[in-house]
Amino acid sequence: MAQEREIATLKSDSFGRIALVEDARGAFVRRDLRYVPAWLQLPAWFLARREARALRRVAGLPGTPQLLRWDGRRLDRSYMDGAAMYQRPPRGDVAYFHAARRLLLELHRRGIAHNDLAKEANWLVREDGSPAIIDFQLASLGHPRSRWLRLLMREDLRHLLKHKRTYCRDALTPVERRLLRRQSWLRELWFATGKPVYRVLTRRILKWEDNEGRGPKP
Repeated sequence: MAQEREIATLKSDSFGRIALVEDARGAFVRRDLRYVPAWLQLPAWFLARREARALRRVAGLPGTPQLLRWDGRRLDRSYMDGAAMYQRPPRGDVAYFHAARRLLLELHRRGIAHNDLAKEANWLVREDGSPAIIDFQLASLGHPRSRWLRLLMREDLRHLLKHKRTYCRDALTPVERRLLRRQSWLRELWFATGKPVYRVLTRRILKWEDNEGRGPKP
């Protein structure tokens, strides 16, 4: 194995430690489950395996990380330059959102619903201004024509349009405005049942901050 050197810790939470690592081939990102508490080992492994499966399906797709290795304890993926959307807001950048929608549609054609695109931390604005999508731990895989997956895909799109409304409100089309006004039963069910449980788990038990998906409180 090539000599490795850790450059920086990008994030550390209850489900693993994420670091920027470098070897002779260049920089890459590693999610390391060896730092996970014993009582969370199983869910952390499940989420990492889920991410690995999604990354295999996006192989070769620009604007997404590429899987380098998954051995059950460490997940290595390619490094993507850029900053999170909240760090480098694409304010007034209509081209960014056009490209982001094309990227999302290509993701959906491969039978992947991301399920966590409400977080600006999962959208990158790259050095050249193009979009990228990261963090596939919650992604759902299936046939692109599956009714359930299509419902999840529509929620992905609605989350993108919410970001567009924040940064490029005047560029929303009439169709996009109608989609934003339409509330799915899935969203209503989540806010009535899943969201309260999620808040208790993440904020009270795991001590996460929910804004931007930044991880645990300092």
